Amino acid sequence: MSPITLTEVRRLPEEHAVRLTWSDGHIAVFDYQYLRGYCPCAMCQGHNVTEVRFHQPAGEVTALGISPVGNYAISFDWSDGHSTGIYRFDFLREICPCEECLARRGQN
Repeated sequence: MSPITLTEVRRLPEEHAVRLTWSDGHIAVFDYQYLRGYCPCAMCQGHNVTEVRFHQPAGEVTALGISPVGNYAISFDWSDGHSTGIYRFDFLREICPCEECLARRGQN
């Protein structure tokens, strides 16, 4: 079975969100605040972290740019000047905020 990859990343500026579509057909909308709060970089999460945690951004953020990182991740240039987080495709699926994924993780 091949790994699940992103097939489309589309900014939704009016909604302050990004829509991600995966190779298995899964589609989810991620709010910018949500993604910025889950930034996986060491500066945001610490160096010896075993589980990435949400950290509320200091203010409203917008994704000024979105770039591919190899064939396994994307990165964001955030309006607060932050741009070091590498969001792996599998990590994005782990934190997917859609109802289906929340139910699978036992969150409401």
